[in-house]
Amino acid sequence: MYLSKLSLKNFRNYSQLDIQLNPGLTILTGENAQGKTNLLEAIFLLSLAKSHRTNHDMDMIQWGSDYAIIQGKVKKNSYEIPLEIQLSKKGKIAKFNYQDQAKLSQFIGKLNVVLFAPEDMQLIKGSPSLRRQFIDAELGQAQPLYLQSLLQYHRLLKQRNTYLKQLREKQAKDLIYLDIISDQLIEHAEIIINYRLDFIEHIGKIANKIHHNLSLNRDELTLFYRASSSKLDYQSKETIKKQFSDIFFENRQRDIDFGITHYGPHRDDLLFFINDTVAQNFASQGQQRTIILSLKLAELEWMYRLNQDYPVLLLDDVLSELDDQRQLVLMQTIENKVQTILTTASIDQIHLENLSNSQLLKIADGQIINEGD
Repeated sequence: MYLSKLSLKNFRNYSQLDIQLNPGLTILTGENAQGKTNLLEAIFLLSLAKSHRTNHDMDMIQWGSDYAIIQGKVKKNSYEIPLEIQLSKKGKIAKFNYQDQAKLSQFIGKLNVVLFAPEDMQLIKGSPSLRRQFIDAELGQAQPLYLQSLLQYHRLLKQRNTYLKQLREKQAKDLIYLDIISDQLIEHAEIIINYRLDFIEHIGKIANKIHHNLSLNRDELTLFYRASSSKLDYQSKETIKKQFSDIFFENRQRDIDFGITHYGPHRDDLLFFINDTVAQNFASQGQQRTIILSLKLAELEWMYRLNQDYPVLLLDDVLSELDDQRQLVLMQTIENKVQTILTTASIDQIHLENLSNSQLLKIADGQIINEGD
């Protein structure tokens, strides 16, 4: 799978853009604030139907315009499949093979991507919500059933929290209705947790092998999915549903008093261990970079094992964060098998000696100049 063509209209600082992309490495170079990251954002949007930089679609529409159009063509085997996202004040329209998709969930994952950006360095020591977003982004585009349950879970969670507030304010008093919502929420919580546990188990093994090599066989990396309560034991998968029924019942009054649902996958976390020590507490900048690089390369391999096809790798100005050894491992991993679109302010930061089939594009003020192949 690779993105063979990208077209933008009124997207960020691009009034009009049409480029052909090759299946190997594409390097986007240029000064800061010229549109390099905007281009990666557009590709990310074609995968997950949302931006990784903003929650407001209108932010992506060029100033003075009423709409934006992002189009791409995905080459898979001998087929070329068109994708399209339209943004306007009326909302978002997603098209697959020229057909409007009734739900965004039907569009997500037609193009698989792995994004490695500077903000990923916050994944280790940042808030748990960042780590949940990481899990959801990967599973959401690769596992349609996971995405469906995740969307249903958040819909029911919002519904439950609203009803909890009504109970607190004495605007409602039917506890049976609360139990009905809770039971529906638990059904989807169980599905989400099982998918996440399976994902963490598989990607953890791959990431540890990569991390072991990057650390010159010194360090072991372990990923652990932590429940939102010490009373929840996810290792006993067959009892997850009952555990949630019990903890919801035990904390019913507390949930009502605060008007929120205290426990569930919306509050779980992902922990990283280096040699059995929690990385969040002690990892140096260098160790964090090694963990993140291991994780991103593991994502590529996990998606390949799942789909027998590599995703598109988006590297947003991250090579400056990696030393020569880590750069070499990254470049050797992607060569000749992963379509990679990479941004950098300086081409001198990249070691290209062993890379073939590369495409160099220079960006200036929302315009692309092909520097050569």
